[in-house]
Amino acid sequence: MSQTAIDWARVRADFPLLERQVHGKPLVYLDSANTGQKPAAVIEAVDDFYRRHNANVSRAVHALGTEATEAYEAARAKLAAFLKVHRDELVLCSGTTFAINLVAYSWALPRLKAGDAILLTRMEHHANIVPWQLVAERTGARIKVAEITPAGELDLDALYRAMTPEVTLLGLTHVSNVLGTVNPVREICREARRRGIVTLVDGSQAVPHRPVDIPSLGCDFYVLTGHKMCGPTGTGALWARREHLAAMPPFLGGGEMIKEVRFEATVFNDPPHKFEAGTPNIAGHIGLGAAVDYLTAIGMDRIDAREQELLAHATEALGAVEGLRIIGSAREKAAVISFLVEGAHAHDLATLLDLEGVAVRSGHHCAHPLMAFYGVPATCRASLAFYNTHEEVEALVAAIGKVRRLLL
Repeated sequence: MSQTAIDWARVRADFPLLERQVHGKPLVYLDSANTGQKPAAVIEAVDDFYRRHNANVSRAVHALGTEATEAYEAARAKLAAFLKVHRDELVLCSGTTFAINLVAYSWALPRLKAGDAILLTRMEHHANIVPWQLVAERTGARIKVAEITPAGELDLDALYRAMTPEVTLLGLTHVSNVLGTVNPVREICREARRRGIVTLVDGSQAVPHRPVDIPSLGCDFYVLTGHKMCGPTGTGALWARREHLAAMPPFLGGGEMIKEVRFEATVFNDPPHKFEAGTPNIAGHIGLGAAVDYLTAIGMDRIDAREQELLAHATEALGAVEGLRIIGSAREKAAVISFLVEGAHAHDLATLLDLEGVAVRSGHHCAHPLMAFYGVPATCRASLAFYNTHEEVEALVAAIGKVRRLLL
């Protein structure tokens, strides 16, 4: 199907919140890297579960319990198919932060020792930095940093030189949440595997916006967050190679992650359930399954193409604004633009844009080391999604122009 076959106005109409007004102005929502908006199908799936099927999973033989379990496991299967992986390799959890901590404490903590190193990149989100620091402190391992170029791309030669024998694990973002840089993860994971380095890829900003075929990437772990891909908050997943899941001890103990409990010893459940202690976010993950259905029906290739059109428009239009500096100019980018306007602090700029109905993110974006690289305390970030429009790009530019006139 050609790109023109998609009626993007009808797609946008699926998102009730986008009809809102803010401060008496039509909402222009440009903060999808923070959280994606939810189509009616996702909202209705969560509502339907609580109205008609609410029960705990895997704990009852009555009809509601069976329905809840089937719907929850169906959501796992949908997400697994979406990522081209087996459902038994997919641990459902609250999101990327939990998933990375699971790997840090269940895989890395028992294995790392003094003299080992964890290699991270300058562009990582704090969620892919802090857990490794905590584990390093407890094991005597150290953190190494792979630097970037001024354009916001990884210096691949330097990265490969940093893959020295003491490096045990590489943590790498698929797409930068600040710069939009799309990293060549397949190539990087191949080089890491040649050197015996285990790889964890943060897919939070990739999965909502482009097709992701995890097996083709060659990584060991892949993590994602559901609320950025039109799903409910408190949802996400960890994918891991089966040999890792089989060897890793449980991260949390409690119900559902066991086969048999005696005071003398406990027999743990098989993966992925071994890592899913307690009552999960059942309704949320059912909503995530509905989000997967929604994205699949549109087609991730089409979503990617639509967002690239919007990115090209926004990059050109913002680049023509006097006094505006775009941070990051990678050759391959997702639809994220971080920028500064001369004479305006990022927070002040975002506040004034909000008064015009334009919602952008301001701050360090949970990326202090990246801000330090560029020598700035904060940026504004406009992040586009397929439900945005070219008219909204123009509204952003017009609002920035109005703010600049107020500040001059």
